[in-house]
Amino acid sequence: MPRDNHTNEFAVIGLGRFGASLARTLVNRGAAVLGIDRSPELVQQIADEITQAAVLDATNEAALREVDITAFQTVIVAIGSNFEANLLTTVALREMGIPNIICKALNLRQRDILLKVGANRVVLPEYEAGHRLALELTIPGMLGQIELGPGYVISEIKAPERVIGIPLGRSGLRRLNVNVLAVKRGDRLIVSPAQEFVPQPEDVLVVIGQPADIERCTAGA
Repeated sequence: MPRDNHTNEFAVIGLGRFGASLARTLVNRGAAVLGIDRSPELVQQIADEITQAAVLDATNEAALREVDITAFQTVIVAIGSNFEANLLTTVALREMGIPNIICKALNLRQRDILLKVGANRVVLPEYEAGHRLALELTIPGMLGQIELGPGYVISEIKAPERVIGIPLGRSGLRRLNVNVLAVKRGDRLIVSPAQEFVPQPEDVLVVIGQPADIERCTAGA
């Protein structure tokens, strides 16, 4: 594995469903991946699909050094069921000077603790999936959303009736404090559409704004 800090090389610690899926996807995207887990069974299941796999206890700093973990710019701690191991691994990685540590957490309290001990970013797959589904179920036309903070999001929405057949400059979206960044039309992506652009019924708008303003837009208020 790496001897220099290359941005397309990753270590994934924890090869459960989330970690294994992440590792496989990274490899499919052309990255080199070192997968680590204390379970020989989980390591064996994925060993032939990723660049390198190792059985070890990631809370042991000496064991991590043996696999040259400090050569990686980004290490993902995907340990989900054992928060103590997740926490100790994160602390060890921070003490070893890993530049970018991304952790998986099961809830907001775990996220806050991991950020305090040195994680650069924490993802909550179950929480985020539930949040996205709730938005899709309760906001008409909502297809997905990314939180930017503070208070702003980028959302994918089906073109609201209020804008179909009307040039964007006369659609009233800006009065709602919603700006269109791009439009998906079939296989085409139209970036920064002009004010004269006319949305069609099957278009998907990529918009930026505050959640309440986007919800008003999709509701046709």
